[in-house]
Amino acid sequence: MIAHLHGRILKKDAQTVVVDVGGVGYQVTIPVSTFYRLGEPGTEVNLLTHTHVREDALALFGFLTATEQTLFEHLIAVAGVGPRLAISILSGIEPPELVGALRASDVARLTRIPGVGKKTAERLVVELKDKMTGLEGVEPAPEESPAGPRDDLVSALVHLGYSRSEAERGVEKALKQEGHGPFEELLRRTLRVLSGR
Repeated sequence: MIAHLHGRILKKDAQTVVVDVGGVGYQVTIPVSTFYRLGEPGTEVNLLTHTHVREDALALFGFLTATEQTLFEHLIAVAGVGPRLAISILSGIEPPELVGALRASDVARLTRIPGVGKKTAERLVVELKDKMTGLEGVEPAPEESPAGPRDDLVSALVHLGYSRSEAERGVEKALKQEGHGPFEELLRRTLRVLSGR
């Protein structure tokens, strides 16, 4: 099993990063919380990884913090939650807020995450509420240079499971409130708009 990668970022988007380790490019699926903290292509990165093996595929899921990895591993242990949904959950809510929602049995907050229905949210609370001890969250994301916002934001949100029209409306609202800043901050603000906060 591949548990850790250290190498150079070849390319990244809101859902994946390709890491060059000794001339081999590993494609790793990541949550948005990890994307916020990644450097630019060409910089070095250390990723904690989870190797998921199926009959027809081997997939890597990567995280910059132990909290994200622990949450991911708790999530995929819940019946009906696969690695893709676990990544979507971590992308749709910041880790400290997810921990808080699970501890507080906040089903309403969990159902605002794309892909999480009421039954899944209830199952998450029942199975994970008592496993949140010691998970206090992650450090704030560093600011990075801005990207061309509108199209990139819509594209990132579509990757996260929002419909194009929903993503466009959310981006429009978020940019009206504050139209400039680092891409990661604009994406975070748009996610807050879409989740009704």
